[in-house]
Amino acid sequence: MVELMNNSSPNETDDCYPSAHPEKMVFVGLQLTVILIGIPSNVFFLFVSYRLICQKNELGVYLFNLALSDLLFIMCLPVWVQFCLYDVWPHGKTMCIVCVFLLFTNFYTSAMLLSCIAVDRYLAIVYPLKFCTFRKRKTAVSMSIAAWIFTIVFNAITVHPDSIYDVENSICLDLFPLPQRQRIVNVARFVVGFLIPALVVGFCYWRICSDVKRNQTLGSMERRHVFRLLGCILLTLYLCFGPVHIMMVLRVLLEDCPYPNWLFFGYKVSVLLSMLNYTHTHTHTHTQSANQSPARWGGGGGMGKSQTMS
Repeated sequence: MVELMNNSSPNETDDCYPSAHPEKMVFVGLQLTVILIGIPSNVFFLFVSYRLICQKNELGVYLFNLALSDLLFIMCLPVWVQFCLYDVWPHGKTMCIVCVFLLFTNFYTSAMLLSCIAVDRYLAIVYPLKFCTFRKRKTAVSMSIAAWIFTIVFNAITVHPDSIYDVENSICLDLFPLPQRQRIVNVARFVVGFLIPALVVGFCYWRICSDVKRNQTLGSMERRHVFRLLGCILLTLYLCFGPVHIMMVLRVLLEDCPYPNWLFFGYKVSVLLSMLNYTHTHTHTHTQSANQSPARWGGGGGMGKSQTMS
């Protein structure tokens, strides 16, 4: 992942400016680990997702796009490792824009696709008969395309060259201090890219848990599969994407002379948490989805409650 916080001027001695930290090698090591694990695991999950799609399971469409989104960003991760290691962005403005664009494209396609999975499970479990026609591969394809288009348009508006690249100091992303435009962008990213998806997933999780607990026709194994899949989605959104977006807002509110080093260190930690998105949580999401039969999970049909009642 990117060394988001190391963007002080090399010649700057003012204590108000963020300074480099010796723990950078830990960040570099973790980034390299993500590359080594993330590429083969996401290639594997592309194959797993394709098999789910062939089984007419609409979840496979969302999971395929999640893995594809992760791969697109991981492919440019070596560039961020180099920036983190040497504290200088040597690749110019165009490459900076491309890499930042891919970073936030991954963030928000992932958030939207996870929201789609949560809504799909909500409809399959709470309204197994009423909305079964909407839980088809064709709908999942349309929703995935819409997620990509929305994210690309949103990033085209919010990723502004003057707000992410410092030519004089060869720094890419999160300049210090934040330009006024970037302050507005940070708030927009928090609301659109995290808060709204988090509320959608939280609502779906609450309704599904309530319905599953009341539904006596579901066995204990099926209940565990439901809770594990939803738990993976919640973990990805809240743990991986929550801290980094909260730190974006804190930078808007608190970025002043007494705070930058504290804010930048916190932002680094939040970025490390977001890196879990590329390996651990998506691994469990794919695993839990692959363990479900299409019929039980609504891939072309209703879920347990409707089947036992008919």
